[in-house]
Amino acid sequence: MIKPTPNPPETDPASPYESAHSKKFHEAAERALDHYLFPSTAHQAPTPRQPEPMYLANPKYNAESLLVNASETLGSASEMLNHFATQLNTSQRKTLLGIAQVVMLGELAVNQALDHVEVRE
Repeated sequence: MIKPTPNPPETDPASPYESAHSKKFHEAAERALDHYLFPSTAHQAPTPRQPEPMYLANPKYNAESLLVNASETLGSASEMLNHFATQLNTSQRKTLLGIAQVVMLGELAVNQALDHVEVRE
């Protein structure tokens, strides 16, 4: 006679504590679960936020140096946009020139801030 359902899979009746290997595996699993389910904040001090070093301005630079660098960067971006705008058709050129104008306004603001910086010796 054919059974409509297969036999259930045979399971290992061994306890997780019967062999040294299975006991270590079980302990590691318990530690992992405890780590994620019950994190102990008493033993771990919060780590300070580390900014992404790729785009980090050196905090030792003074405001004048940072503003000069920002002004030069914005000026370069404005020149690149204007140069690129000459290679586009009319509608795209107008869009790119609008972006260049926004960059130029940023450059003017940085230059004005630079005029008000008092140099400390």
